[in-house]
Amino acid sequence: MLSTSMPADVAPSWDCHVHVFDGSAKVVPGHYTPQHRPLAVIESLAQRHGFGHLVLVQPSVYGTDNTVLLDALRMQPGRHRGVAVVDVSISDAELTSMHSLGVRGVRFNLVSPAGNHQNPTEDFAKLAPRLRALGWHVQWYARADDLPAIAALHQSFPVPAVLDHLAGLNAHLAADHAAWYALHKLAALGAWVKLSGWYRLQADAPYIALDGNIARVAKLFASRIVWGSDWPHTSFAADALPTYASTLAPVTRVLSVAQKTDILNHAPKTLYPGKAANTDRAP
Repeated sequence: MLSTSMPADVAPSWDCHVHVFDGSAKVVPGHYTPQHRPLAVIESLAQRHGFGHLVLVQPSVYGTDNTVLLDALRMQPGRHRGVAVVDVSISDAELTSMHSLGVRGVRFNLVSPAGNHQNPTEDFAKLAPRLRALGWHVQWYARADDLPAIAALHQSFPVPAVLDHLAGLNAHLAADHAAWYALHKLAALGAWVKLSGWYRLQADAPYIALDGNIARVAKLFASRIVWGSDWPHTSFAADALPTYASTLAPVTRVLSVAQKTDILNHAPKTLYPGKAANTDRAP
């Protein structure tokens, strides 16, 4: 079980989407070569803005080798959580070990060149019962056009969905696009949405073009929303990174104080609980 002992000075809020990188770790070719971005750097930056807890998401460039992520979780037992990328052949013992370190979900990346998008339907079907037994979710980095297929998968396999980066609802998406109907289905199935990655959605800072989509998602998903900075912003050159505050600005601008408090402080504790794995629970 994760330790619940926290240093007294850890800020209470949660940044639910960051990546950490080890400059010496091997990467999957064909995408990008990350700079060294260790946990301590984002901890310090986030803490200065009131965020003491992080959700470390496995980057596509490491494939199913979660070593960097798991090593980072070991540095601060119980403080942070993780979302891994796994192969369907992973053992139950490995999943349980990941859970003990704070992993609470598995990511499917349908967008990045190095993503795990070769057999998502088959892999999802094989993993979903095992993830449900652990109380985990499936996190999707997908485009708006992928949402109908994702909704169909979760209708067949009752494991929670978490939709990265505003569910791919880009700034130019039509109000009657099929993605919105799929999103209603996903919401009814208990899905979650991450308010993150604004610059991945055909919008420029201060991302006002996304305000309508953010408000619509917030109304639909209510308390099943979390926020993430998407640090260290791998779409940008090292000398042109968005400021940390700029990634939070749309949440502050669009949502009420009560909604913001829920998204940053309360909802993450539900999505990323600290309880131990229940490996006896039936799928």
